[in-house]
Amino acid sequence: MGTSEVSVEREIAAPADVVWQALTDLESMPLVLSGVDAVEVLTPGPFRVGTRWRETRRMFGKSATEEMWVTVCEAPERYVTEADNAGMRYVAEFRLTERGPGRTAVRMTFSAQPQAGGKLPLLARLLGGLGTRAVAKAIAKDLADVAASVEHRTA
Repeated sequence: MGTSEVSVEREIAAPADVVWQALTDLESMPLVLSGVDAVEVLTPGPFRVGTRWRETRRMFGKSATEEMWVTVCEAPERYVTEADNAGMRYVAEFRLTERGPGRTAVRMTFSAQPQAGGKLPLLARLLGGLGTRAVAKAIAKDLADVAASVEHRTA
C-alpha cells in the first residue's frame, strides 16, 4: 500500500482567528469534537511547532489513543500534525482561508503512509479501499462539530 490521502472542506460562519482558536484549543477538544473522548497535553505552553498530546477517540466503533505532535504552525492559516502507529505515519493538515467577512473555509487533509517493516493497522487497511469514505465522513463530522461550536459563539 502506498500513501493514501483524504481531503474534506467546510465553510464555517466565523472569522479565521475564532476557527483557529477552536481547532488548536487542545484542552477543549473533548467538548467540541463528539468523536474525541479525552486529550492529554504533553507539552506546556501555547499551541506551536513541537506541541504534543495524546488523543483518545472512537474510530470505527473502537477506542484508540494516538500521540500527535505539531510539525508546522502558521497561525491562523495552517498547521500540520503527525503521528506514528504500528508502522504507519499519519499526517493531518488544517488549512484556513478567509472567504469574506466572518466566513472561513477549513480544509483538512489526512494522509497515511506505511513505514518500512511496519504492519498495517486497521485505519491503514481501511484507507486502502472503501474506508476512504468512512475516514472522509469522520473528518466531515469533526469539521461540523467545530462549525457548530464556533457559529454558536459568534451568532
